[in-house]
Amino acid sequence: MKTTRTKAKATDGKDVRKLIAQNKKARHDYVILDTFECGIVLTGTEVKSLRQGRASLVDGFAQIEGAEVWLHNVHIPEYAQGTWTNHAARRKRKLLLHRVEIDKLIGKTQESGHTLVPLQLYFYRGKAKVEIALAKGKKEYDKRQTLRERQDRKEADRVISAVKRRQRGTVG
Repeated sequence: MKTTRTKAKATDGKDVRKLIAQNKKARHDYVILDTFECGIVLTGTEVKSLRQGRASLVDGFAQIEGAEVWLHNVHIPEYAQGTWTNHAARRKRKLLLHRVEIDKLIGKTQESGHTLVPLQLYFYRGKAKVEIALAKGKKEYDKRQTLRERQDRKEADRVISAVKRRQRGTVG
C-alpha cells in the first residue's frame, strides 16, 4: 500500500503575530498613507523585557539619519533580573528595512507634514518586528469627523443587530 504525503504546513504557532504594544493614538492623530514591517536591533535584556509583554509606543517616532532609519522614544522598561548589562529604557534603536523601502521613505518624508510613526510592536516567527507608518498629521476638525463617523457606524451596527434579534425572536 502506497501512502501519499501532502505538503500541508503544520501550524505550530510560529506564524502567528504575538502583539506586545500598539499605538492606537497614532490612528487618531494621523492619516496613515503606507505601512512597513521592520526588524529592530535589540540587546538581550530588551528582548527579555519584550517577551514579558512590556513596552510603550505612545511617544515613539522614526527618523531617517543618513541612509538608516532609527526609532526614537519607544519605552522598553529595564529587565527586572538584568545586571549592569541592562539597557536604557528610551534609547534610539535601529530599524531594519530594504534599501528600496528606505529610499522610498526618504522621498516621502521630505514632503511637508509627513512623518514616520510606529503602530505595533510584535513578535513574528520569534523575531521582534515593528510596523511603522508613513503618516500625515490630521487637523482638529478631521479628528472630530473621524470620531463622528465611528460613532455613527457603531450606532448603525447596534440598530441592525437589534432588528436581527427581533427577527430571530419572532421566527423561532
